Amino acid sequence: MTQILAFVVPFIFGLLIGVLIRRLIGVALVLLAILLLAVAVGYISPSVAMGIIQSLGYTAYQAAEKLGVLKAMIPYSSLTFIIGLVIGLLIK
Repeated sequence: MTQILAFVVPFIFGLLIGVLIRRLIGVALVLLAILLLAVAVGYISPSVAMGIIQSLGYTAYQAAEKLGVLKAMIPYSSLTFIIGLVIGLLIK
């Protein structure tokens, strides 16, 4: 039972992190498209759009720093984690 859990848990971690990364990229692309459309139509100026992008980048950097603590807990060198990550990135 312990050996099965040693393979299954990293796979599930990888799968969940892969799905999370895929969805975050999707949200980022939608937000970028909204900003570009707002600039193209004239709702906001390019300087305001750049300020929003810089603010989002700073917030993402802070979130990444706080999640860095979890890096030690994730078995990213495990083959089953990598397989789960790839599957999580590819499934729809």
